[in-house]
Amino acid sequence: MPLHLAMTLLILLIGSSWVQAAPPNIVILYADDMGYGDLHVQNPESRIPTPNLDRLARQGTRFTDAHSSSGICTPSRYALLQGRYHWRKFHGIVNSFDSPVLDDEKLTIAKLLKTKGYRTACIGKWHLGWDWNSIKKQGVKPTDKAGYAADAFDWSQPISGGPRSHGFDYYFGDDVPNFPPYAWFENDRVITTPTVTLKTTAPTAEGSWEARPGPAVQDWDFWAVMPTLTQKAEQWISEQKADQPFFLYFPFTSPHAPIVPTSDFTGKSQAGGYGDFMFQTDDTVGRVLAALEKHGFSENTLVIFSADNGPERYAYDRVRNFGHRSMGPLRGLKRDIWEGGHRVPMIVRWPGVVPAERVCDELISQIDLFATIAAVVDAEIPPGSAEDSYNQLQLLQGTGSSARQTLVHNTHPKGYALRHGDWVLIDARTGAVSQVPKWFDEANGYSSHSLPGELYHLKDDLAQRQNLYAENPEKVAELKALLGKIQAQGQVR
Repeated sequence: MPLHLAMTLLILLIGSSWVQAAPPNIVILYADDMGYGDLHVQNPESRIPTPNLDRLARQGTRFTDAHSSSGICTPSRYALLQGRYHWRKFHGIVNSFDSPVLDDEKLTIAKLLKTKGYRTACIGKWHLGWDWNSIKKQGVKPTDKAGYAADAFDWSQPISGGPRSHGFDYYFGDDVPNFPPYAWFENDRVITTPTVTLKTTAPTAEGSWEARPGPAVQDWDFWAVMPTLTQKAEQWISEQKADQPFFLYFPFTSPHAPIVPTSDFTGKSQAGGYGDFMFQTDDTVGRVLAALEKHGFSENTLVIFSADNGPERYAYDRVRNFGHRSMGPLRGLKRDIWEGGHRVPMIVRWPGVVPAERVCDELISQIDLFATIAAVVDAEIPPGSAEDSYNQLQLLQGTGSSARQTLVHNTHPKGYALRHGDWVLIDARTGAVSQVPKWFDEANGYSSHSLPGELYHLKDDLAQRQNLYAENPEKVAELKALLGKIQAQGQVR
């Protein structure tokens, strides 16, 4: 072979090797209060179009047995970012002006990726707390009805404890869509000063405002929140460079209440205001994917889409009013430890690595994203971090089975469930936390019982209608013992 041809071949091989070895960009898109059955490709009877998510599913792998850590939002976000069961530390949400819940001594996914040279950003709903005492004026106390007044804080000062304190180079968002302060944050500061106490007058498209009282920017526009976050995500992607990998964590404020679809999406679904807001959520996904494509990042970006928990209680009325089941075939909604509370949509796309046009029915948890991403970037997890996270890279690649056979489900302190293989034990009187309408139980073949717990074989009974607790005392005892062991000793990878 002539020398110049040999050199050309060598250069091509080196170039090819470098491309293959280049660490991928990583994007996590995290919907809020989205049901398993809201994803159209997963629910053929859905009354909500989700064309962008459906296309993402065709381009990658859709996981049908994927779970958030909790049936409510703050704990699931904690577990995803830190690879640790939330119940090892807390159960409830961070309320207005509460302190941070992330563990300073443990890594987040963002901190882990920083060690490998990633640029990191969080755009959207944080809901993991800030050190509000750092800007609260001395001696100020909350009022009975409106929480804190707008002048209770020095809004010009930086606030610690947020995304910038936990590995993110950049943050933009409104913290929590229905909690004060109703204002825009950038990095560690509130950049639009609250001057009034929130007032809401216009009706939402469905349900109630669910907006806690407190400081707000004058004429705060709830309808502008998702469009603004989407634009910021597009802008941030456009600023990234091919020679530095990036991590974007984009936790949506939708389709969580207040349900406020913009006029572009109003009436575009057949499932009322929520359906329209979900359609808008799907559009945001499409715009982020388009931004990745436009700027040349699609082929080397690992995209993960999921949701923090199941749908809100309005989902029951949606069944009756529109014939749409946000929970799909599952039992339960947000807060519940039945499957509908925590079995959530999950789609993973990574061209050339994660198989396209694939549906995977094996067990995976959002807790596992930490160890899986660590494996993707060849990062070592230090002792004391991500204790409950399993490396699921082979499962994503389609080259191996799930590394996880067991998973603990929990929302409140007195209600735990244990998944082990095809069995799930609800170690509580009922898997319900949200109130279930009598008509729904009657219409769907659910009956009450007087047993101390519930036991289901999910392979045969995904809808959890047949309680096998009384018939299988040995299985109940086995699973109770396993749950106690995990709670006491830790389920370490």
